[in-house]
Order: sequence, then C-alpha cells, then structure tokens
Amino acid sequence: MTEQMAVLKRDFLPEDLERLLHGVHFDGSVAVQARQNLEETRWLLELAQQYPFIKGVVGWVDLRSEQLPGQLERFARDPRLVGVRHVVHDEPDDDFILRPEFRRGISQLRDFDLTYDLLLFPKHLTAAARLVEEFPQQPFVLDHIAKPRITEGLISSWQDDLRQLAKFPNVFCKLSGMVTEARWKQWQPGDFHRYMDIVFDAFGSRRIMIGSDWPVCTLSGEYAPVMKIVVDYVQQFPAEDQAAVLGGNCARFYQIDCQE
Repeated sequence: MTEQMAVLKRDFLPEDLERLLHGVHFDGSVAVQARQNLEETRWLLELAQQYPFIKGVVGWVDLRSEQLPGQLERFARDPRLVGVRHVVHDEPDDDFILRPEFRRGISQLRDFDLTYDLLLFPKHLTAAARLVEEFPQQPFVLDHIAKPRITEGLISSWQDDLRQLAKFPNVFCKLSGMVTEARWKQWQPGDFHRYMDIVFDAFGSRRIMIGSDWPVCTLSGEYAPVMKIVVDYVQQFPAEDQAAVLGGNCARFYQIDCQE
C-alpha cells in the first residue's frame, strides 16, 4: 500500500466493526476476503466462530487448482463459509475469468452450495456476462457496482455493460465501494444517486444489497456516513423494498439464517 493509503496500515478487527454496526443499527455482517491465500480463509472462519455478528464468510480458494475439490471439502464443512471470491480486477488478463481452469473451478461451487463474488472493473463486465451465462444455476453477486469512475462522472459504457449483466437472474449487485471511486473525502451523497438509479433500474430492489467495503471505505469516508448513502437513498421505496436492500436480499443470497 502507498502512503496515500496509510490509514489502512493497521489491524482492523471484529471489535472495531461491532461497535460501528451497532451505531447504524445493523445486526451483523458478512466478512469478505482480501488476500488470496487459504490461511486467511481459515482465519476468517475462526473469527466467525468467535463473533456471532459475523453471519458468514466469503473466503478464497484457488479456483484454478487441481487441488480445489480438497480445498472446498475442507472449508465447506463450516456452514459459515457462504461463498468465495478472487480479486479479478488485479489480474493482468482482462479475460481472466474466462480461462478454462477458472471456469472449471466455478463449475464446482454449486456442489458445495457456495456463491461467487465478482470483484471487477467496468472493463470486465462483458467477460462477466459471458461467465454467468455459462453457469445459470450458480449465484453471483457483483461487488461495488463494478467500480465505475465516479470521480470523472463516467456512466455510458459502464451503464450499458451493467445492464447486460443484470439480464441474468442469477446475478445480484452490492451497493458498496462507491466512495473510493469518488473524490476522497470530498464527495456528497448526491454524487452517487444517478449511479444507484441505474443499478436499481437494472437489477430491481430484490437483487441489490447494501455493503460497506469497510475498512477500505475509510480512505474516503467514515463507516456511518458511507452506510447512510444507501440507507437514505432507499427511503424513497416501500418498506418491504427497503428491508430487502438493507438486509433481506443479503440473507437470501448467502442463505443466512436471520434468527441466529
């Protein structure tokens, strides 16, 4: 990490998040991987065992590996593992998710009832549409609305490709990660409204979920104001749609028992 990201150069642990969650009246959260190693997946699952507010873990396994079945067998024994993710937007190959070995890995997730988080830039959306079309029974969720270039106000290409991806009913979308694509610490909530308008028009209120992208979001804004962007925006919708976006869709997608 560069010095521009110095705020992230410390430990962020469950005790830190639990206080923030309570401050905005959320009961729990899904922890999502940041590093691409099996040790982090094991560690996140251990934390979920210790802290009941961690309702699920989206971990990492090597989807390209011949040892993938063993990795899935090992981690999927824990019901707290609800999905997996690969940091695709850091891969030099824009068509990384279409490589045969990666698609072979995706094909094995349904056997373990696991979802897949798509971490992409706008340039990857076309390839993502091809991937999800190939696996219509596999649940996918698009993280951070694919990180459009909000600082520059760019919409057209991102919007068109997002709509194509949203045509597939097995794809959900997370309203998250927007503040780090805007001017850090200089944004206003209204900067994100037209992007959220497009997401809601494309996916509908039953395939969208709120996300924080904490602690990365702290580069550009504190947890509560970041969450408030979406919480305030959805006040325009009926109460049942608000409840869906602010928790229900997440629980349904990741198959989380809200009574726990």
